[in-house]
Amino acid sequence: MASLSGFYFVPLLLLLMLLLASPPSTAALASSKPVSGDAGNSTASATRLRPGKELLKYKRIRALLKKLNKPALKTIKSPDGDIIDCIPSHLQPAFDHPKLKGQKILDPPERPKNYNFTIVGSGSGKVGEVVVQAWHATGEACPEGTVPIRRTTEKDLLRASSLRRHGRKPVHRGVRRDSTSNGHEHAVGYVNSEQYYGAKASVNVWSPRIGDPSEFSLSQIWVISGSFGNDLNTIEAGWQVSPELYGDSNPRFFTYWTTDAYQETGCYNHNCRGFVQTTNKIAIGAAITPESVYNGRQFDITLMLWKDPKHGHWWLELGSGLVVGYWPSYLFTHLARHANMVQFGGEVVNNQPSGSHTATQMGSGHFPSEGFDRAAYFRNLQVVDWDNNLIPAASLKLLADHPGCYDIQGGSNSYWGSYFYYGGPGRNVKCP
Repeated sequence: MASLSGFYFVPLLLLLMLLLASPPSTAALASSKPVSGDAGNSTASATRLRPGKELLKYKRIRALLKKLNKPALKTIKSPDGDIIDCIPSHLQPAFDHPKLKGQKILDPPERPKNYNFTIVGSGSGKVGEVVVQAWHATGEACPEGTVPIRRTTEKDLLRASSLRRHGRKPVHRGVRRDSTSNGHEHAVGYVNSEQYYGAKASVNVWSPRIGDPSEFSLSQIWVISGSFGNDLNTIEAGWQVSPELYGDSNPRFFTYWTTDAYQETGCYNHNCRGFVQTTNKIAIGAAITPESVYNGRQFDITLMLWKDPKHGHWWLELGSGLVVGYWPSYLFTHLARHANMVQFGGEVVNNQPSGSHTATQMGSGHFPSEGFDRAAYFRNLQVVDWDNNLIPAASLKLLADHPGCYDIQGGSNSYWGSYFYYGGPGRNVKCP
């Protein structure tokens, strides 16, 4: 009997060892078919069995990848390494929300009145508008009825400081401009004397240096409502450089939203069920190209956010006439009605590497005093009023948390309307 027992025991043990040694399939890493060369989903680390907590973390990573990466009808490999999946519109992450299941994507509403009013002047020959992303260089496009979504890879999740908060901003991030902004520093122009139903501006695109991989630098429009406590509502859009989130130092078009001051709701781009994309031409989170050149040609993007007067959703447009999509009104509490503040400007994270101020740059990395074709700018600042009119952003206030590190200077003229220059190098003799 002993020999018979051994006969069964050895093959079963070998079978068990083979099963445990088998690497996870690529399909488990992403729900759509991978592209040749996609190192993010087929690294050597992905095939090793991790003991204890590491194995549990890896299982969570695979589950999150499956949740974020929807089945694609077409996949495009961008020259910068991004993978763009063309997802059927009704399968994008927003439609995981119970209030959207079975619903159709909405058509864009009426644009605000005076929509075509854009001033271009002084130096305009050196300004070009950007509506191009790196993946467009392939010459390929997503089919009608799909939306291009940047694929999340295993590497993206492994870089995250917290897997649970991947694609989200830190909790209790200070939005109000004061010296207790929890490591976030700003140079912004803002209005807060009326009820606002949208905003529009043009901002030039740069590739600021990031001093530490855990930090970021962004330039954006904020539409804000509620108090600065736990019920803060924001909608945000602009460009951002974030090595931790994207794995490189390219400026990327991004969106964000929250209804509870960045605590548990909201996310960047498509990292949660929120923003509904309607265009098949732009991938949120993908790199913008070209960038502005110091002492040379400037490239800017025009952003407009506005509230649909009929249904109350908040819509986003990039460039002239390219509607990107919308945030459904049911996502919000205060913003379901209107905004009570609009902000334009830059933000960086200062984690104080080595105990001193970060060298992460804002904007072009140069102070606003250097002016056109050297400093970053926002121009043609406008807001949307109660009657869906685009009007100049009157009574604009300018504020920099730490002007020795990042400053702001503004004005108004017949060429650029209301405008300002902003930014800076971070650590320098005036910013130790």
